[in-house]
Amino acid sequence: MTSASAITTALTTLHITTKHSHHLLLPRSSQFISSSSLLTNNSKLVIIPWMHQTRHLHVIAAETGTRKKPTSEQPSCLSFVNFVLLVASRRSCEELIFDGRVTVNGSVCNTPQTKVDPKKDMIYVNGNRLPKKLPPKVYLALNKPKGYICSSAESQTKSVISLFDDYMKSWDKRNPGQPKPRLFTVGRLDVATTGLIIVTNDGEFAQKISHPSSGLSKEYIATIDGAVNKRHLIAISEGTVVDGVRCIPDAVELLPQQPDKSRPRLRIVVHEGRNHEVRELVKSAGLQIYSLKRIRIGAFRLPPDLLFGKHIELKPPQLKALGWGEK
Repeated sequence: MTSASAITTALTTLHITTKHSHHLLLPRSSQFISSSSLLTNNSKLVIIPWMHQTRHLHVIAAETGTRKKPTSEQPSCLSFVNFVLLVASRRSCEELIFDGRVTVNGSVCNTPQTKVDPKKDMIYVNGNRLPKKLPPKVYLALNKPKGYICSSAESQTKSVISLFDDYMKSWDKRNPGQPKPRLFTVGRLDVATTGLIIVTNDGEFAQKISHPSSGLSKEYIATIDGAVNKRHLIAISEGTVVDGVRCIPDAVELLPQQPDKSRPRLRIVVHEGRNHEVRELVKSAGLQIYSLKRIRIGAFRLPPDLLFGKHIELKPPQLKALGWGEK
């Protein structure tokens, strides 16, 4: 793989509106926005248009709004914003660029669509030169413990990325000569939610499986404080409004009582995956969640023997279960 193709699969930050293809912006949030969410009647879902219709691109052609593929004439002509993300978090990327803290060949460059050649151009962020050689792509599945946030930003609350400290410390031994990857989570789980979270350094992969158009459903187990009856199940299945959008789950099921678990458990499957969607669905039915765990994304299930705080490296069959790779 050329360095150009490697960069185009790095974490994407540029967005372009579908109605105004000339408008470029950098998000302050890691949330992805879709043009619409196609949901089926068979699963009790509806078509819900989103308020902000945008799509994500890797290399932006501002005049046409199309994704620009590297050609033999332009082997490494890429948006330098992808490089910035090698040393800066998504949250601070916008500030770095527009504050003039990014230079290309000694000149301040605050235009995101500026093209660079990673083999020839000298790119500095906050005085640190970005590497010419990119790290290999990494795909990890973590069993997130309670109390950790899905962010690489400094915070008093522990970050999920800190759970990979040992992994990163042993990187050079396992991958001699390869630069260390800058890891980030694909989507988010709130601080109190446990379970499956994907961690990677591949922006194209993250965009693909995060976007509603991927059709990947997410399955959760919600342990409930108090009794659950048919009325509660009906209320959850009818959905609720989250962030101004009506969200209806794919499936709701009361699981059989287990001898070692006194509290009732619900299996809830959603497509949208909006912020706190499952918690809001349960709350709308008049129930209170004791604990919440995500156990599946797409066709990939969290290994039942994977302990909290531990991870596995995803192999091609597991990536295929997430809708990534050859069909």
